[in-house]
Amino acid sequence: MLGPPLRLSPREKELVGRHWLEARFAPGLGRKVAWVTSGAPVELLKALDFFVVYPENHGAICGTARVAEGLMMEAEAAGYSRDLCSYARTDIGCVLSGRTPVGRIPRPDLLVACTNICQTVLFWYRVLAEMFEAPLLLIDTPFVYYDEAPAHAVEYVKRQLEEAVPLLERISGVGLKAERLRDVARLAKTASELWMEVMQRNRHQPAPISAIEQFIQMAPIVEMRGDPETVDYYACLLAELDERIARGIGAVQAERKRLLWDNLPVWYRLRDLAETLGRHGVVLVASTYTNAWGELAPMIDPERPLESAARTYLHPILNRGTGHKLATMRRMIDDYRLDGVILHSDRSCKPYSVGQIDQRERLTRDYGRPALLLEADHNDPRCYAEAQVANRLAAFIEMLGP
Repeated sequence: MLGPPLRLSPREKELVGRHWLEARFAPGLGRKVAWVTSGAPVELLKALDFFVVYPENHGAICGTARVAEGLMMEAEAAGYSRDLCSYARTDIGCVLSGRTPVGRIPRPDLLVACTNICQTVLFWYRVLAEMFEAPLLLIDTPFVYYDEAPAHAVEYVKRQLEEAVPLLERISGVGLKAERLRDVARLAKTASELWMEVMQRNRHQPAPISAIEQFIQMAPIVEMRGDPETVDYYACLLAELDERIARGIGAVQAERKRLLWDNLPVWYRLRDLAETLGRHGVVLVASTYTNAWGELAPMIDPERPLESAARTYLHPILNRGTGHKLATMRRMIDDYRLDGVILHSDRSCKPYSVGQIDQRERLTRDYGRPALLLEADHNDPRCYAEAQVANRLAAFIEMLGP
């Protein structure tokens, strides 16, 4: 059975709801709007007073609200292949139809795509640039093959950011001030550190917050990174988790087994998955996806904001090799004392899913942890076979043992 919900959950919904309400009225208040990919260096944009909108975050909202399928069908009817990322199809369908669960999304004055998560965003944002007749800024981030990006790669990305400043100033009508950029970077670093602390509280047993709840609670660190409200919120969330730890309150009652989740969540089945696992005393304790939004906090240096942004945005998990992700999972298994792994083979996110068959074998053979490969799609419910998922989960839970 699931434990009691977080008291702070209504405040998170209010915070996210207010963000989208502010987005609707931002142009009327004289602010320019930038649509950005999830791996874009937003600190620079926020220092220039852009209101930042994340289509991927909006796609997740559509998924949890279970309206994404209709929006994707709008895109498919216009000729966009069903093989494309379901976030991209959701977003394009929203633009074509004008429908959204957040009321209204403002037109972009600028589009910013960073290639550190996938190559799909390059073509997706080219489509958006044509639709809106808006300028597209591309930040190219070379793939990191080794433990760290070489110095020339950091310098390459840094120069792109420096050369983008005049364009951004012209569009925003605001001059870049070094002090303001340092302040935003400091807020982003503090929020990322707090988010990492939130996740690390699950080193305790029972885990006070499941990874499924983290998928919901991560919204501020993604779409409001660099805002003071995000820092305040995660400080309060951390305090509540400490209280739950002191009182022995877990995300799952009578916690029996602890698991790792790899890849994006299945947004339209979060509750079902939580309840299915919870009935057996199984809790998703950690996730490579939520971890990605905190693990790079040490790289952020507010005193060298552009250089550290270049370094930070070169190192997301999707811009590194499959061996790095395997090492990350092994480290998380040790850190959180995990009993097994569920690898979501996401039809839409091929960069995140590549290598999972080999990773499952390595985790099972070399690390002694059972691992389940679960086939689905993060936003398209037509790719979710309910009976098949139920059978695989039941067999996997039995495999975990008493």
